[in-house]
Amino acid sequence: MKPTTAMVLAAGLGKRMRPITDAMPKPLVKIAGKTLLDWGLDSLEAAGIAKAVVNVHYLPEQIVAHVASRKAPKIVISDEREVLLESAGGIVKALPLLGSEPFYIINADTFWIDSGKPSLERLALAWDAARMDILLMLTDLDSATGHCVGTDFLVAPDGALARSKGDPTGLIYAGAAIIHPRIFKDAPSGSHSLNVYFDKAIAAGRLFGMKMNGRWITVGTPDAIPAAEAAVAGALAKAV
Repeated sequence: MKPTTAMVLAAGLGKRMRPITDAMPKPLVKIAGKTLLDWGLDSLEAAGIAKAVVNVHYLPEQIVAHVASRKAPKIVISDEREVLLESAGGIVKALPLLGSEPFYIINADTFWIDSGKPSLERLALAWDAARMDILLMLTDLDSATGHCVGTDFLVAPDGALARSKGDPTGLIYAGAAIIHPRIFKDAPSGSHSLNVYFDKAIAAGRLFGMKMNGRWITVGTPDAIPAAEAAVAGALAKAV
C-alpha cells in the first residue's frame, strides 16, 4: 500500500549553520530560491501525500507561519517546544497523528533532484510490509553534494542492509524512508535516535534500501550553500 502520510523532521537546532540560524530555523534556509523545508514538502506533494506531520522546536513560530499557507500536503504541527526529542523521539511523539499504516519520513535539511521516476514513488513501489520494517532511500558518494562523513550501509543483492562501517563501496542514507509504525512498539517517549531502530531492523533482517537516481544535496554549514545552489542548477540543466 502506498503511504498517504509523512513525518518531516524539522525540529533540529541547526548549530553548524550559524550565524544564519541565529535568526531562523535551518529548514527555512533557502537554496535556489526555495526553503529546504519546501524542497521536501514539494516532493511529498508530488508523491500524493495527503498529510505531513512537521515537528518543531527551535524558533517554531517561524516554521508554523511558513507552512500555514500550504494547501498540499495538509500540514499538522507536532510541537516539541518543551524538549527536543531527536529523530526517533519526535516520531514516537507524533505517532497518534501518523496513524497505524506505513508512512514516509524525510529530513527537512536535505533534499534531492530526481533523474527519471520520482524517488518517493520508486520507494513506495519497492516497499514490502511482509519483509520490511524500514526501507531507506540511499545514494552513492558520487551523487551527493555537501556530504563529508563517508558511507552508512552495505546493500545485499536482495536489498537488505548492514552497517558499512565506513566501507567506501557502501551507500549513504539519503534522508527519506518508509517505516512501519510497528517498529516503535514499546518505544520510550524521551529523546533518542532513529539509529536505534535501524539497528533493530538490521538484527531482524528487516532493514532494506533502495538507491535513488539523481542528485542528493545536504546543506550543513553556510559555506555549503553555494555548492548546493550550483548542484541544483547543474541537475536541473541536465534534466532538461
